[in-house]
Amino acid sequence: MRLRSVFILAAVIALAAAALWYGTRPKPVAAVLWTVEKGRVEATVANTRAASVSACRRAKLSPSQGGRIVALPVREGQRVAAGQVLLEIWNEDLGAQLALARAQVESSRSRAEQSCRLAEVAEHEAARAQSLHLRGFVSLERAERSASEAKASRAGCEAARAEGEQAQARVRVAQAELSRSVLKAPFAGVVAKINGELGEQTTPSPPGIPTPPAIDLIDDRCLYVSAPIDEIDLPAIRIGMQARISVDSFPGRRFAGRVRRIAPYVLDVEKQARTAEVEVEFVEPKEAGALLVGYSADAEIVLGVHEGVVRVPSAALLEGKRVLVVRESDSVLEERAVETGLANWEFTEVTRGLSAGSRIVVSLDRAGVKAGARIEPEAAAMPAAK
Repeated sequence: MRLRSVFILAAVIALAAAALWYGTRPKPVAAVLWTVEKGRVEATVANTRAASVSACRRAKLSPSQGGRIVALPVREGQRVAAGQVLLEIWNEDLGAQLALARAQVESSRSRAEQSCRLAEVAEHEAARAQSLHLRGFVSLERAERSASEAKASRAGCEAARAEGEQAQARVRVAQAELSRSVLKAPFAGVVAKINGELGEQTTPSPPGIPTPPAIDLIDDRCLYVSAPIDEIDLPAIRIGMQARISVDSFPGRRFAGRVRRIAPYVLDVEKQARTAEVEVEFVEPKEAGALLVGYSADAEIVLGVHEGVVRVPSAALLEGKRVLVVRESDSVLEERAVETGLANWEFTEVTRGLSAGSRIVVSLDRAGVKAGARIEPEAAAMPAAK
């Protein structure tokens, strides 16, 4: 009877101790978990400041000489062909000079023809006089005089021809001066901006003093994104690397891109990170047909890709490349060091320390989430597997 009482007392004490331990033990911490998987991981870099859509060819045009605008046959937004007249300034004086030069050409040609015909006649007479002298019909003096007259006539012919060439050169000069008063499109494109109206004066920009161009012409058939990339990331970028382009005006849409140029120098702008311009072209130019030059954009350049590798959300990594792994036997967190490979803002490749199927914590910012804590799982709200 006494032994039975001892057993009962021991059982009561054990139950009380168990109840005390259960009532005083730490409550589970709610945490978001992620099941480690295999998938695609990319290493990427992106622009540090806003990038912009640019045209492969853009010309800010002004006539090479000043004057009053007398013809403006285009309007803003109009498509023009290469060589089409965009603007013309007053040039009646230049037209008159060209007409005068052409008239001088005709006059010089007539004088040259006359002089050369006379030279031919004189040479014929000199040859005849020389023949007669040899036969004794005319004196040596007469033959020599005829030869001298023939030489003088030939010199006059050559001088008249040279004068004609000078007149032709004056025509070319007048044509060049006249062409400077007409502004033509150097390539096919769209007139983006016109600065000036009929009757207004326009002047070319003086050296070192920028002024608004008369015509801003854009070739919108070829577009690219100009992206400022931090100098730290530049050594890893190569011409031809694949990229993804996103444009703020087209949310949710991505365009395939390719690196086409890396600037040969780094911009050193006060109070800004040092960057270099990287140009990313559109792989399918037709897809960029709806874009406008000047749109703000972003370019994400793909440095490397690993397929089918163990990966974790980048947000799940602690400092020192560590993760919190759930011990399946009691839902207690364990800290584990891992080795990583490629990474981006979304996923990080794990080369050692984890295997697919393990569960890790991604809600590291929650209070109480640390090694040794017992957790209560919540549904993950991370990016879908790719």
